[in-house]
Amino acid sequence: MIGFVIRSIIAAGMLFLTVYSFYTGYWGWGISLIIPLALVILSFIYNENLAFTLNHMRTGNQDKAQRAINRIAAPQYILSKRQRAYVIYMQALLNAQSLPHAKVEGMLRQAIQLGLKRGHDKAMARMHLAGICVQTGRRQEAVTLLAEAKKMDDSGMLKDQIKMMQGQLQNAPSKNQMRMAQMMGGRKKMPKMR
Repeated sequence: MIGFVIRSIIAAGMLFLTVYSFYTGYWGWGISLIIPLALVILSFIYNENLAFTLNHMRTGNQDKAQRAINRIAAPQYILSKRQRAYVIYMQALLNAQSLPHAKVEGMLRQAIQLGLKRGHDKAMARMHLAGICVQTGRRQEAVTLLAEAKKMDDSGMLKDQIKMMQGQLQNAPSKNQMRMAQMMGGRKKMPKMR
């Protein structure tokens, strides 16, 4: 939020200087201030941390991508709806190992609800949701999510991963089997009485 306020003050100051330069007849200064003003205004439209995250993900540096995406503190105040969806989506994917399953699931569902643009991003979000559903024992929901992911994968990038998950889903335990395993966990079998 503080970054947004500072950017707003800088943009207002630069806009005033640009208009004042043109008004007083200093055309050279006015023209030279247009480009920095455009860059500051562009930072309102497209967040620089989101751009850094995408660049680090393309180069395969997950640690830097995670640091860059986690620097966006309050996306609801500084980003458009679609960019907010992508920030939440990337935060869920990059922090999946450190956050609890319920939090990651909520973030992915929120990103889908806000509206991811590309088909393979929608498919990836549903595939991750299916993985979480498998781990929590919701097998039927996982089957539905994988079917939706298969339909939305327009580029075919996730075809092999979806097939692999469908194969693993057949061997996955149901919710009742998981509950029984938790109930029996830590208990040793009683020796038979003679």
